[in-house]
Amino acid sequence: METWKEFDHNSTTHSVAHHLMTIYDLLNEYGYARVTDVAKRLNITRGSASLTIKSLKDKGLVGEDENRFLNLSEQSRGIVEMIKQRRIAAFTFFTEVLGISERQAEIDACKIEHLLSYETYEELTHFIDFTLSEKKTASVFLDQLENYRQTLKRSASARGRKEKSSSNRFEKY
Repeated sequence: METWKEFDHNSTTHSVAHHLMTIYDLLNEYGYARVTDVAKRLNITRGSASLTIKSLKDKGLVGEDENRFLNLSEQSRGIVEMIKQRRIAAFTFFTEVLGISERQAEIDACKIEHLLSYETYEELTHFIDFTLSEKKTASVFLDQLENYRQTLKRSASARGRKEKSSSNRFEKY
């Protein structure tokens, strides 16, 4: 199987995800959403927002009433909920398990939220639930992970390098 081609099978692009989530957020905040509002919120031109929203309307994901107010189909609401859940899971994993700064975690979660498969999302949430649980084995695991990180930092510092060296354990990729 050519793994790289699997990326094309994802029907929700980064742009589509943000347009749908913006419409969802505007509807929840103000009770309405217009193309102009979406463009402003995403800091893009009205023309760019119109093109994407037209495509979403053609797919039945977004509707527009006679007053040009946008609405979401049940399918698109489900997509938004799925993306938001994946963003929270990724953000939590990055901050609580890996110790990444909130700013960088938000950026990285945004990049992958619409790409995670259901299987990966489920396993990630199981892993997060375990590592953040009160179980002694989880606590031991997190302590060992932190000790390992500190060892890597000391080792890199001793070599006078800011970047950590990577081992060959990922060579097959």
